[in-house]
Amino acid sequence: MRAKIKYTDEPLGEIRVVSDFLPSPSELAFREEGVKVTLALSKKSVEFFKSEASRHHTQYQRMIRRLLDAYVDRQSHTLTHRAARIARKRAVG
Repeated sequence: MRAKIKYTDEPLGEIRVVSDFLPSPSELAFREEGVKVTLALSKKSVEFFKSEASRHHTQYQRMIRRLLDAYVDRQSHTLTHRAARIARKRAVG
């Protein structure tokens, strides 16, 4: 058995109000707009993602979606950087 807790009538000391910093439930439920596609993947790829998803307790389709999103983010940054470099070359030339 656990020992009983004894409560005392002591002063609380310094009390301060903490502002609400947690996101609202609607912000937590936010999802990006999705587009359904039909895509044929190799059996090897699907087995890999299913295995990894199982190890990390997530869904394999979510992992594939995040991988593609990361690729797009990286390529978008690279293309923007490359376009700026080409524009500078044209301005100089």
